[in-house]
Amino acid sequence: MLAAVLASALAVTVAVLGLVFAPDGSGRDAPGDGQRKASGPLPLVSVPAPEADSPHCTTLIEAVPRELESSGEKLTRRELAEPAPPATVAWGGDPVVLRCGLDRPPELTRSSVLRSIDEVRWLPVPGEGTTTWYTVDREVYVALTVPETTGTGPLQQLSETIADVLPAAPLDFG
Repeated sequence: MLAAVLASALAVTVAVLGLVFAPDGSGRDAPGDGQRKASGPLPLVSVPAPEADSPHCTTLIEAVPRELESSGEKLTRRELAEPAPPATVAWGGDPVVLRCGLDRPPELTRSSVLRSIDEVRWLPVPGEGTTTWYTVDREVYVALTVPETTGTGPLQQLSETIADVLPAAPLDFG
């Protein structure tokens, strides 16, 4: 359910951003660049994040990199439109969005297929044109929504950061 809300919110955001990209309608900075040009603050819809004000989220948001790398391209940090959701960061024109302090994803069950990256366990939840990856073994839940056109670099980089700053916790299947 939460994944559907996040995916829908990101889809609306991307659709709105499609109206403000390159004047030629291509959505690209230059031939071969592959990243959409960011124009102005990124509007994001708030989602329930009861732990967004926790010390864990504050530490994570302060630790995330200013840039991410995706398939050899730099994704720079985006300014968020006000009112910005708490404990949220975005990078790139076709945005990669990190949210901290969310509720436990309802898709997490004992039979869920999890992926381990740099000692962080993730639950991938596919959406329309995106995948939202949830950390499921930390003291707070973190969601990373990644467009399908983005490489694995952001997930790898943010796994390193999360492993460094957020303590591991047992899995909670509700």
